[in-house]
Amino acid sequence: MTVYSDTRLVWEALESAATSYSDQIAYVFQGQEITFRDVSEAADHVACGLLDLGFEKGDRIGIIGLNQPEWLYTYFAAAKIGAVVVGLNVRYRETELDYIINHSQSRAILTLPELGDMDYVEFFDSFRERIPSVKDFIFLGPGGFSGSTKFSALLETPVDKDRLNRAKNAVTPEDLIIIIYTSGTTGQPKGAAISHKSQLASARAQAEHTRASAADLFPLALPFNHVGGITCGVLTNLLAGGTCILIPVFNPPAIVEAMKTYKNTIAVGVPTMHSLLLMDQGFKTVNTDTIRLVITGGSNAEPALLERLHASYPNATVMNLYGLSESSGAVVLSPWESDFDHTVKSIGKPIGDFQVKVVDESGNTLPPKETGEICFKGGAIVSGYFCMPEETKAAFDAQGWLKTGDMGYLDEDGYIILMGRKKEMFIQGGFNVYPVEVENLLTKHPKLAMAAGIGVPDSVLGEVGRYYIVPQPGETPTEQEIKDYCRKHLADYKVPRQIVFKSELPLTPVGKIMKSKLKETYEQAGS
Repeated sequence: MTVYSDTRLVWEALESAATSYSDQIAYVFQGQEITFRDVSEAADHVACGLLDLGFEKGDRIGIIGLNQPEWLYTYFAAAKIGAVVVGLNVRYRETELDYIINHSQSRAILTLPELGDMDYVEFFDSFRERIPSVKDFIFLGPGGFSGSTKFSALLETPVDKDRLNRAKNAVTPEDLIIIIYTSGTTGQPKGAAISHKSQLASARAQAEHTRASAADLFPLALPFNHVGGITCGVLTNLLAGGTCILIPVFNPPAIVEAMKTYKNTIAVGVPTMHSLLLMDQGFKTVNTDTIRLVITGGSNAEPALLERLHASYPNATVMNLYGLSESSGAVVLSPWESDFDHTVKSIGKPIGDFQVKVVDESGNTLPPKETGEICFKGGAIVSGYFCMPEETKAAFDAQGWLKTGDMGYLDEDGYIILMGRKKEMFIQGGFNVYPVEVENLLTKHPKLAMAAGIGVPDSVLGEVGRYYIVPQPGETPTEQEIKDYCRKHLADYKVPRQIVFKSELPLTPVGKIMKSKLKETYEQAGS
């Protein structure tokens, strides 16, 4: 049985792996094999480079990157000097970047020079005045502007061991390691303040539950700016000493190729990822006999998908995984003994020593089979939201219980049955979307008077956004015009997939839009 490091500091966990599994391949990236020792040494150089830039304990660095080694070198470097990573999605555009960088008061930005139609060099060169806290812009690869830094310069920084050791020794388990922003029901993202202690608590519980070991190998396409990638993937694997094949961005053919080249032991992804991978023609040629475990996270698997996963991975156990940014990663997984019915109907049971309860609107604990709000407590639960005391007070009680906003109940065997979301959030392709954030943008459009969004079922993405729009008097906006407007300001997974023009929307007596009525009408008539 694998014994996992009991450290509560991320940098100690890395250095433990570099010692225990020094020559073990930690990551494979585009054919390049990187050992745990390589990672720790690279992180030392980057850490000293950040110190040379003037970084101090607690300073934040935003990262815009794909699943690539440089992302991880920076994450582990930050861990060694007490700096804090701010995860930024490569899909973010002006509105999100403006808010998150300013709210987090990021001291530096590490970014790709370009990706797709986004020229980050040009963007940040013209955006610098809007983000005054940022003192350093660090670019991966070629490109940059006057005063910016190349990441290669950080990698080439000589290691000052005494200086680095002083910084490492000043880091405590309660210090933050990463802030992950999640959209809120108020329309403003909230930054889950994840500490070394809380992130390692989740990763260790997952490693223990899944029986992770140095023999494990899997492609990792879940993004690092999300707990699914950085905690459930990277950190869990680090504790076990296994190998991750880094997939820069989810791409079924790339995963198929990795599965053909390496003998995978684990297959991991959100339901949409699994569905799209199974649909890929190349998947039919993959030998899946070596895969011992299939993890599907984000929501419990639908019966049809679960049947396909069982058929496609004949030697594997299939598990649901449930976690939140506020829980630093996984807090629930299907038990090994879970049968097909339990795995379909429930998200599983708490792992490690995490606790769960279901409460009514007054906070009273409910007995089994009674539906209420699901709450969790344990070492993985974060202390709150970064610089948002009111939001923290609303979501975390004085005893340390996290109120998830998800509704459900416990069955007689202790399985958690997820019934729906108390909040309006829906999950599109594994990404959380809060309609109010999109609505706030839509109503800024000069041609639009009102907007209301709901999540509706989709066979591939799970759910998509359907937005009901009332134009301004005399205006006739087009569907394409609205989508183009949203695409300019928001991540593409937040862009409305369905738009319905209305002359009016159902309202409550006090003038609030009745989304429940919109949902009811859609479910009854599909319109």
